[in-house]
Amino acid sequence: MMRIEVVMAWPRRHQSRVLELPPGSTVADALQGIEWAALPEVVGYAVFGVNAEGSTVLHEGDRVELLRGLQIDPKEARRRRASKPVR
Repeated sequence: MMRIEVVMAWPRRHQSRVLELPPGSTVADALQGIEWAALPEVVGYAVFGVNAEGSTVLHEGDRVELLRGLQIDPKEARRRRASKPVR
């Protein structure tokens, strides 16, 4: 058996689950049975920050990240923060 971590992050909180899966398991196998993996806001997956598909084979100690869509363009967010007065 190999240990895999599945992580989902929201603003100001995150959830993490550690799973034991047989060797040769895929991202899709890791997501089965994790209730928040099926949320409509999940638009993709990554393994240690590298884009992955459901068919990606996992290895001992991998971290599967559930990715949410961007709510605002990062450049626009930076502009808004820069335009705020300094306190």
